[in-house]
Amino acid sequence: MSQGTDYHFAMSKLKLYIDNPDIDIITGVCPHDCPDTCSWQVAVERGSGRAVDIWGHAGQPVTAGLLCGKVDRYLDRVYHPDRLTTPLQRVGTKGAGEFRPVAWDEAVTDIASRLSGVITEFGPESVFQYSYAGTMGLLQGEGMSQRFFNRMGASRLARTICAEAGFRGYQYTIGRAVGMEMQDFAHAKLIVIWGSNTLTSNVHLWPFVLEARKQGARVIVIDPARTRTARAADEWIPTRPGTDGALALALMHVIITEGLLDADYVERHTLGFSQLAEGMQQFGPDWAAEITGIPAERIRSLAQEYALTQPAAIRINYGLQRHAGGGMAVRNIACLPALVGAWRYRGGGIQLSTSGSFPLKKSTLQRPDLLQGMRPRTLNMNRLGDALSLDRVRLAAAHEHARPVDLAPTAEHAGPPVKALIVYNSNPAAVAPDQSAVLAGLRREDLFTVVLEQFQTDTADYADYILPATTQLEHWDILKPYGHLYLGLNRPAIAPLGDALPNSEIFRRLAQAMGYDDPCFRQSDEEALREFVESQTHPTLRGITWQRLLEDGFARLNLPDPYLPFAEGEFPTPSGKCEFYSERMARDGYDPLPAWTPPQTISLAGESASDGWLSLISPPAHNFLNSSFANLEHSLRREKRPVVRIHPIDAARRGIGDGDQVCLRNELGDVVLAAEISADIIPGSVLAPGVWWNKLSPDGRNVNQLTPQTEADMGAGALFYDVGVQVEKSDRR
Repeated sequence: MSQGTDYHFAMSKLKLYIDNPDIDIITGVCPHDCPDTCSWQVAVERGSGRAVDIWGHAGQPVTAGLLCGKVDRYLDRVYHPDRLTTPLQRVGTKGAGEFRPVAWDEAVTDIASRLSGVITEFGPESVFQYSYAGTMGLLQGEGMSQRFFNRMGASRLARTICAEAGFRGYQYTIGRAVGMEMQDFAHAKLIVIWGSNTLTSNVHLWPFVLEARKQGARVIVIDPARTRTARAADEWIPTRPGTDGALALALMHVIITEGLLDADYVERHTLGFSQLAEGMQQFGPDWAAEITGIPAERIRSLAQEYALTQPAAIRINYGLQRHAGGGMAVRNIACLPALVGAWRYRGGGIQLSTSGSFPLKKSTLQRPDLLQGMRPRTLNMNRLGDALSLDRVRLAAAHEHARPVDLAPTAEHAGPPVKALIVYNSNPAAVAPDQSAVLAGLRREDLFTVVLEQFQTDTADYADYILPATTQLEHWDILKPYGHLYLGLNRPAIAPLGDALPNSEIFRRLAQAMGYDDPCFRQSDEEALREFVESQTHPTLRGITWQRLLEDGFARLNLPDPYLPFAEGEFPTPSGKCEFYSERMARDGYDPLPAWTPPQTISLAGESASDGWLSLISPPAHNFLNSSFANLEHSLRREKRPVVRIHPIDAARRGIGDGDQVCLRNELGDVVLAAEISADIIPGSVLAPGVWWNKLSPDGRNVNQLTPQTEADMGAGALFYDVGVQVEKSDRR
């Protein structure tokens, strides 16, 4: 692919600083929850030790010199005047956000004493960890922290809030989260971007899409909203939220009944085609049109175009699986490339995630052996409100039960109440479902809460202690991407600001104060990461050494180039084939064939819902990354205010004008947002970009007031895009 303007811009930055004796250039990698996992370079003044510039690494083939608009301003985050740089102890009521500064020794000693007291009285399972993707780093994320919690025997966390439903459906079909390499989208003749807003959440894919278009490829976006990506595509196919699985079934119906499949590939590399062919008879275009809102003829022609245009690439993302049928929807879509033989070709196939291509052995980093036979319960992060409840029925419901055959325990076997909560790399007061239930739990005076943070978030306001954490410029880490094949090393570019510490060091100090004298708690970050790298034995990681990462900052997996993972079959499933029919699914309590699992709001879809209910989806705002960056001035200026987008038809029925304050309400609560009337959202649905901090929202709450703790069909995933609401004008300001 030709070198673009971003590459030349990055090279000009490098030339500006490389010969300056007063500047050091440090290579690192973005830590945030994005498939692109960009490598960056940072210019640091030697005299002051201050970072003065940051840019995308020109030599990393996916980054190619480009950083997104959020991370391009990363130094604003690092040096923000609101950065937490000293430990804080609560002095006011929970939620008031009133704290006093304390020394590290005082904070750590008191935290360890109180945790020990909780464990003595209620047992180690009464301590609960809550974290997610504030950093995706293997060490600062779930490295040293897991050593600490394993040694303690604390309740474990099922990290299900983002992608678990889709992962399970994909794995039942293909085996692991393995797919196309990002660069190979440039070789496609048809690109279907399905349930993904690439220009917001995967921007480094777009140059490869544009390269394909230069060669004549068509780009189709399937989405309930005309997103930035849909506006830039050749065609937008609007579909009702949560109905993607039905569309995929109808596409398979057309491909099979019209004989458009790759019979040789199906025969050699798939399992269960005869059962699939019989099962798909009931799912024709007319059936799907009623559900999806897409005309039957367009469904038929899309199936024909997809089957007859090879190589054809599909990019799916996590939005389309955040509903009650999300796992099955992804399973259905994942069948399509094998049905038409798209995997044969460079530029053909599907990508959900590349994380399954990284066979990383994490035991040296996380040390599960420290459990020493303990088997603590696992609680679902989507049910944090239930987990923090003192109602034992609700606590039992919070236990992970990811499959139909998994049953939650009865109330008497739910285990001890959660008496201590340690939050890091997450802001659950803003991002978790059923916000009212979460906040009720965080307000409990008998709940001892510690939050590791860079800023005083909504969650931090409820902490007994806030411990200041470093940013990515201030610590070591290794990043495993989920959109490409390059492992990345992050070297600290600057010293920690004030008294801030890396997560790893905070957990080291807590371990020492708790009396955990295991040698692994005395390892430095460099020692832990080097041991991790040197412990890898899988052939895919051959050649990725600590020294290579130190020198280059990134390294591609030892995979063929081009990488066509399933051109000759060899799927990582029990059968070695793409499984149209899955015995594992049958054993786990599912239909073993692709099937229709509707969203819980399916009855709300359409223009003529007589009861006034609308289907709410809440994808990421363009200038936020979940709740990260949502407190920075430039991001807030660009987003302006929390809004809800509503179609003119639905607005007119409710007497809502553009800019009116409207109240969204359901059985869980209500939230007031400003209305944006737009034909870019289909009738019957509304869209509220997130995730706004509660305290930066006009009425002190965000859209997760309305999100249920209910779980998806697979993996106990979240239902952020499967929410029924009533919408009406509001007098509140």
